[in-house]
Amino acid sequence: MLLHSFAHALIRELALECGYTASSIRERIYAADGLAGGETMAGVLLYTAAPDSEGTLGGLVSLGEPEHLEPLLRQALERAQLCSSDPLCAEHDPRADGSVHAAACHACQFASETSCERGNRFLDRATMVSTLADLTAQTEPVAYFRS
Repeated sequence: MLLHSFAHALIRELALECGYTASSIRERIYAADGLAGGETMAGVLLYTAAPDSEGTLGGLVSLGEPEHLEPLLRQALERAQLCSSDPLCAEHDPRADGSVHAAACHACQFASETSCERGNRFLDRATMVSTLADLTAQTEPVAYFRS
């Protein structure tokens, strides 16, 4: 969930910076837990399959350079803390309605069907960053990235 939510946050941020729409940027998630005797690893690949007049492929590629990527990552994580549908989004409990996502909605995490290899399932921005639900619950956040 962490990698998938992270990929979606980064897709949204890349779309703002490079000129491609979020629907033309795709994700591929790589992860292995090391239980089958292999190495533990995690990675996300974001790519576009069709360079056209919509954006500049060079602009997308240059955003992967360390001097551009670091501020891009910081901004993506900062934006993920709030959603225009909060507190409803942040407090969403998947057990209540049988959904397969938690703190995620069309306003903050969902991507187009062409972009998401998991169909917008298994998303939860609270795995990445503290959300409004963490503030109202007054408990220690479980977010991976701490500010």
